[in-house]
Amino acid sequence: MSPKIVAIIPARWESSRFPGKPLALLAGLPMIQHVYQRAQLIPNVASIHVATDDERIFQVVANFGGHALMTSPKLPSGSDRLAEAATLLDLAKDDIVINVQGDQPCLNPEHPKLLAEALLAGSAPVATLAIPFADPQEIANPNHVKTVFDQNGRALYFSRSPIPFYRDSPGEYYKHIGLYAYQVDFLRQYVAWEPSRLELAEKLEQLRILERGLAIQIVLGEGLSPEVDTPEDLLIAEAALAKLTQKA
Repeated sequence: MSPKIVAIIPARWESSRFPGKPLALLAGLPMIQHVYQRAQLIPNVASIHVATDDERIFQVVANFGGHALMTSPKLPSGSDRLAEAATLLDLAKDDIVINVQGDQPCLNPEHPKLLAEALLAGSAPVATLAIPFADPQEIANPNHVKTVFDQNGRALYFSRSPIPFYRDSPGEYYKHIGLYAYQVDFLRQYVAWEPSRLELAEKLEQLRILERGLAIQIVLGEGLSPEVDTPEDLLIAEAALAKLTQKA
């Protein structure tokens, strides 16, 4: 039997910059509903679930006909929420979980499809997305994570600093997008490991994997769906949603 592909959307109420973000209205609908609807467009996905620790989010998802899972409020990260959801769903160890970010209401369904294909090809137990920086002004911003990778697309490092350092002439930088696909067995191992030295230094969870000498497959994508980090980002997301509606 082929591995099952499941999309899970971690969603929590607490956020230092934007509390209640999953239920913020975009074009008259809560953002989590837009994300769920975009996830429904991902090819070959067996099911979609919102993993939350908040009854308000759970109820809203149920009201629009989606499937939500209640997870522990004590979980330290979205990855831990993902792993608990995989257990609640009784997924097999070789099934694939796509971590869909709950703040990307204009998700390009082609991107998670490419990540799942990378895992099915057996290249690594986890895959994530990177795109070339379109705006050079973003490269120095520590909120935009940079990545470098080898000739086979395996991640060498992730950093909030600009990497690599081009000594003689300008070159291309790649922006890491927090969209992941994991083999379930690997996901369970990963969240059980203690945070690593470089992870704590950069505040980037994926470095825990590299510090253990394990592979992360980088998949290159095109185009970037806007992320909603603050209330001010809602206007940008609404404009992007309007363009998607016009194309449809």
